[in-house]
Amino acid sequence: MSFDPYEFDRGYASSQGDTLGQYTAKTFLWMVLGLLVTFGVAVGCWLTNATLYAVYYIPYVHLIVLIATLVISFTMVHRLEKMAVGTAIGLFVLFSALFGFTLSIYLLAFHVTSIVLCFLLTAVYFGALAAYGFFTKRDLSGLRTILFSGLGFLIVFGLLSMFIPGLQMFDRVVCLIGIALFLGYTAYDTQKIRAFYHYYSASPDMLAKASIFSALQLYLDFINLFLYLLRFLGNKRN
Repeated sequence: MSFDPYEFDRGYASSQGDTLGQYTAKTFLWMVLGLLVTFGVAVGCWLTNATLYAVYYIPYVHLIVLIATLVISFTMVHRLEKMAVGTAIGLFVLFSALFGFTLSIYLLAFHVTSIVLCFLLTAVYFGALAAYGFFTKRDLSGLRTILFSGLGFLIVFGLLSMFIPGLQMFDRVVCLIGIALFLGYTAYDTQKIRAFYHYYSASPDMLAKASIFSALQLYLDFINLFLYLLRFLGNKRN
């Protein structure tokens, strides 16, 4: 079973512990830690030219990193309930570090000013939608089908564009769709934190793992929003 509170039909009894606000704050701190690891690795690879060396000397390194990140994310989604809290934390940090290598490629492709601008815009947009998801009384679970369909479209388009170069002319339109999609996911995933908190409030270990899982989702929302904004607004190096 996937680790999704909207699939639950029963809950644990409530118990004393962190308030919802404290639990949410911890989840966002985990997300920030992941971002720091990612951008730290990316900047390190960029400054030391490790990315260029890896691409030149390690065949299919991009594919290796992609498969590794997919395996880690799949494991966290489908095995999180059975793994230890320390293992969940380790996988999250490892995922963040591996993604840092991927991000370092963008540092080579775009001007630093564009990267900084898009990062600041991402922080503002992400913060606004996260606040909406946390404070709104509206149930956002109804967005799940729309968001999942949009994500499927982006994945299929990305795969097809690898084999049909002509599709790249629609890249800016796709970027706008990606921006809108991950803004929606930000609000949706932030609201899911509340569902995890109420469901697992009597199980400290599960609550801690749910926090890591939510941090991973929010981390991916932030990173993807940043990358689509960078592709849409960024200036590439010559």
